[in-house]
Amino acid sequence: MTGDRAGDYRILHEAALRDYLAALPDLKVRLGGDPVSWAITEVGDGNLNLVFIVKGARGGIAVKQALPYVRLVGESWPLPLSRAHYEYLALSRQAELAPGLVPALLHHNEKLALTVMELLEPHIIMRKGLVAGTKYPRFADDITTFMARTLFFTSDLALSAAEKKQGIAAFAGNHALCKITEDLIFTDPYRIAEQNRWTVPYLDGVAADLRDDMDLHIAISRLKLKFMASPEALIHGDLHTGSIMVTDSQTRVIDPEFAFYGPMGFDAGAVLANLLMAYFASAGHEGAPGDRAAFEAWVLETVENVWTGFAGKFLDLWRGSAAGDAYPVSLFGGEKGTARLEAERQAYMQRLFADTVGFAAAKIIRRIFGLAHNIDFELIEDLRMRATTEARAVRLARTMMVETGAFRTVTDVTGAARKLRNWMPELSG
Repeated sequence: MTGDRAGDYRILHEAALRDYLAALPDLKVRLGGDPVSWAITEVGDGNLNLVFIVKGARGGIAVKQALPYVRLVGESWPLPLSRAHYEYLALSRQAELAPGLVPALLHHNEKLALTVMELLEPHIIMRKGLVAGTKYPRFADDITTFMARTLFFTSDLALSAAEKKQGIAAFAGNHALCKITEDLIFTDPYRIAEQNRWTVPYLDGVAADLRDDMDLHIAISRLKLKFMASPEALIHGDLHTGSIMVTDSQTRVIDPEFAFYGPMGFDAGAVLANLLMAYFASAGHEGAPGDRAAFEAWVLETVENVWTGFAGKFLDLWRGSAAGDAYPVSLFGGEKGTARLEAERQAYMQRLFADTVGFAAAKIIRRIFGLAHNIDFELIEDLRMRATTEARAVRLARTMMVETGAFRTVTDVTGAARKLRNWMPELSG
C-alpha cells in the first residue's frame, strides 16, 4: 500500500498525476482503460491540500496531495509535508478500529505527501447537505461508533502504559498542525489578528466584546491548556461536518491530518458545534418562515443522540474491557468494587461532557471570527440575517464556555439553543 518510488517532492498537476498513476499497476487496473482517457478533476475546496478525482473506464479513485503551504493563504504560510504521513497513520488506525467508517486506503507515497483512497460516491460533504436541509438518519449511529471506538481503544482505559506512550510518540511530530489549532481556535478570535474576519459591520461590536471579555479569555485559555497537555486518546483533530461524507445510509470520516493524542472532548465537541451551527444557520436558508422547522428539530435531536449514543457506546466498551492500565480491575473486585467503579465511570463521562461543551463553544466562536468559516453561515446572502444567526450561535457559545457547569446534560445544550432560535441581537452598523 505504501509507495516506495524514489524522488523528491513535486506538485503533481494533471499531466504528472496521470503519468504517476499509470505507473502503478494496481491503480491502473482499478481505473481501467487507456490512461489518456482518464478524467482528472481537481476538487479540493478545503484550506490545505490538493484533491483530485480520477475516473477511468472501470472505476474511480480520490487522490490527495499535501502542499508545502496553507492553500487558503498561499506560500507566505509554509506548512510541513509530514502532515500527509500523520493523516495516513491516522486513517490506517481508524480503519482498524472503526472499519467501514473511513475511506479505504489504496496507496501512499510519503515523499510526495500523496495518498490514494477509494472514491466515495454518491457521498457528499455533510455540511453541504445540512445547508440544503437534508436529514441523515444513519449519521448519529455511525459517528458515535466512530468516536467511541477510535477514542476508547487508543486511551489508557484500553491500552497498556507502554502502548499508549508509543502511540503518543508516533504522532508527536504533528506539532505544526497542532499549532494551527492552538492559534486559530484558542487564541486569535480573542485578540486582533491579521487572519481574523467576521460579518462586518454587524458583528463589529460582538468582536470587540470578545477581545475585552476576561472571563472568556480565562475559559478559552483553560481549554487551550487542556488541548496542549492532555494526551487522552488519538483524536481526529478536525472532526467537523466538512470532514464527513454521507449518504442516507452511509457515513465516512475523512481528512484526519490534524490527528494527534489529545483530549477526547475536542472531537466530540467539534461534532456538536457543527450541528449547532447548522441549527442556527438554518434560519438564513428558509424559503418561508418555518419551512425548515422539521429539519431544525432533527438537528437538535441529532445533537442529543450524538452525545448519548457516544457516551453509551464508550461506557459499554469500558465495561467490557480489562486491558488498560488505568483503573486496574484488581482494585475493584467484588460487589462493592464493581459498584464503585461504575460510579467512577459515570463521573468520568460527566467530566468528558464538560470538556465537550467547552470545546464545542470554542469551535463555534472560531468559525465566526477566525480564519476559516463555515458555509452554513457564509452562504446566507443577506448579511444582516447572517450576522443575526451568527450572533445567536456566539451567545450560546459564550455561555457554554464560561458557565460550563450549568450544562449538566446534553438537553441543557439543546434547550438553550432552542431558546435562542428567535432571539434578536443588537447588531452594529
